Amino acid sequence: MRALVLTGPRAAEVRTVPDPVPGPGQVLVDVERAGICGTDVELFTGELSYLQTGITTYPVRPGHEWCGTVTALGPGTDPGWLGARVTGDTMIGCGQCTRCRSGRHHVCADRDEVGIRGAVPGALAERLTVPAHTLHRLPGSLDATLGALVEPGGNALRSVEAARLRPGERLLVLGTGTIGLLAALFARARGVEVHLLGREPHQIALARSLGFDSHRTTDRTWDAVIDATNDPGAPSLALDLVEPGRRIVYIGLSGVPSTVDTREIALKDVTVVGILGASAGLPGAIAAFADGSVDPRPLVGATIALDAVAEALAGRRPATAGPGPKLLVDPTSTR
Repeated sequence: MRALVLTGPRAAEVRTVPDPVPGPGQVLVDVERAGICGTDVELFTGELSYLQTGITTYPVRPGHEWCGTVTALGPGTDPGWLGARVTGDTMIGCGQCTRCRSGRHHVCADRDEVGIRGAVPGALAERLTVPAHTLHRLPGSLDATLGALVEPGGNALRSVEAARLRPGERLLVLGTGTIGLLAALFARARGVEVHLLGREPHQIALARSLGFDSHRTTDRTWDAVIDATNDPGAPSLALDLVEPGRRIVYIGLSGVPSTVDTREIALKDVTVVGILGASAGLPGAIAAFADGSVDPRPLVGATIALDAVAEALAGRRPATAGPGPKLLVDPTSTR
């Protein structure tokens, strides 16, 4: 099959690799659609922290946002999965440690992350194998676009839930990229007043077209702040802008360490929450997409072929792309 392979910093190519074979408890999935994430970009550029610490090494086959159809089963796998349209959890814990047994498999010290770390090649390929226990069924109302957006949607939903806002309260989202806009959509669906702070004029314009107040600056304080940026200055800004006694949610990751004055966290009595992975948010994202309360389709700028992914990772978007920040990949396409 064909798969994207990252061989070093800023070195990517589509290769013909051996067909994956599902092992015990695994399924083989024909990938229908995959998303390009900021993590994939950092794997491509070499800036991802896992590469600096040696957790991840080249070559890497990326891709952790995906949907597809189960076409084969490994030994001992429930036959009910055959033919199912699915997406899956990126985080695959060992299943044995205290964290896994307590429902925190996404922070298992020995976890694999599909297409990011460990032994599970990613979904920027024609097919992939994953454990059946990581799968989530997709209802018929979710097309390939929505299916591929479930994973980022789960991350955004977890961020909104961590903010613990009631209807009518005010949320500020730092960042107008995919996660920031998804968080805004989920929060609005729950009756929260949402504003966004961004830098890029075209992304601010997109947020406004979706019905959100979006700005470059603000002098107000907010009931909760979600940092969905890669700006090392944003975590400190979030602390400046949150109301005392309320919450900050950090889901964005900068390429270098950020600095926050923990004295201010204590003196403002602020609760700070970090978000890693979509695991607990996947069912809720599927449900919201299925019932139409959240429609993320306008966030997709283009769907490209596997051969165009390297250019996209280097920051060169298709000339025909729309304003949406998310690029999806159709591994079966030759165009």
